[in-house]
Amino acid sequence: MNRQTHTGHDTQAPAAESAHGHAHAHGAGGHGAALPGGLQVSERGYTLVPTSDPLQVGMPTDLRFRIIGPDGNPWTRYDRSHGKELHLIVARRDLSGFQHVHPVLGADGTWSVPLTFPNAGDHRIFADFTPTGDPAGGLTLGADVAVAGVYQPVPLPEPSRTAHVDEYTVTLDGDLATGDGGLLTMSVTKNGQAVTDLEAYLEAYGHLVALRQGDLGYLHVHPLGEPGDGVTPAGPGIVFHAAAPSAGAYRLYLDFQHEGVVRTAEFTAIAARPAPQGGQLPENAGHDAHAGHGEHAGHAGHAGHAGGDGHEGHAHHGTHGTHAG
Repeated sequence: MNRQTHTGHDTQAPAAESAHGHAHAHGAGGHGAALPGGLQVSERGYTLVPTSDPLQVGMPTDLRFRIIGPDGNPWTRYDRSHGKELHLIVARRDLSGFQHVHPVLGADGTWSVPLTFPNAGDHRIFADFTPTGDPAGGLTLGADVAVAGVYQPVPLPEPSRTAHVDEYTVTLDGDLATGDGGLLTMSVTKNGQAVTDLEAYLEAYGHLVALRQGDLGYLHVHPLGEPGDGVTPAGPGIVFHAAAPSAGAYRLYLDFQHEGVVRTAEFTAIAARPAPQGGQLPENAGHDAHAGHGEHAGHAGHAGHAGGDGHEGHAHHGTHGTHAG
């Protein structure tokens, strides 16, 4: 059974993997001791260096950055994780404007991806990657980039159990908890009908990213089970084991693919104390076909991005979380 919870990239509870401050657990996962990823621009000798080119609101931009390695040179060797050498998450500091894209690596070590920032303000970019040959595994670095223009902050939406994107509704069951965490089930319907033919996206039926309000601590969780494993249904439920690094407010972003389109559903969740015993991960969770599992990783998208721009030919649609009712 794989429990994949990473506060950045492939890290888990063992010390060798939690040293980089993630809990992205390949094969273990998410027991809450690690710090969230993305809080540091430099870690373990690797440094995220965004381009100094100005970013303009509403204008297509070729976002570029480098990862400088421990030897002081641009790092060019990466292991693939969920089909990609690097996952880039972008969000404004008020937790709006979420995007999950996959840059292209140039021969000189520069990553680039076409992006459009719909709103001005300070944004955080998260580079989630595994350096080839590094025994400590994956990590996530974070850096701020400024988008010029008139800044209009957006209040964090109230906690809600439902989110709507296009004709889809996603319902959240379970509570985000600290400590050992607990189970979160995201159930997808389309026009009121359960979706039972979700498509694998980046080797999973869903990808969940959480950002902590205030410092944008980054948590990335892969679902239980895998497409094609013979026991994991393709919806409507996608089950995650998630452990928040602290109590507080988080914005959850779920990417899922259906009918060839990747969409992102967003929720606000309040992490409380450790879940009661009934909310803990059962021993057979990874093999229970009735739970609606689906394991592995990826990240999110943004409205209006199509093929040829680093989104692998999928139109990523943003989402609108409903306010709690």
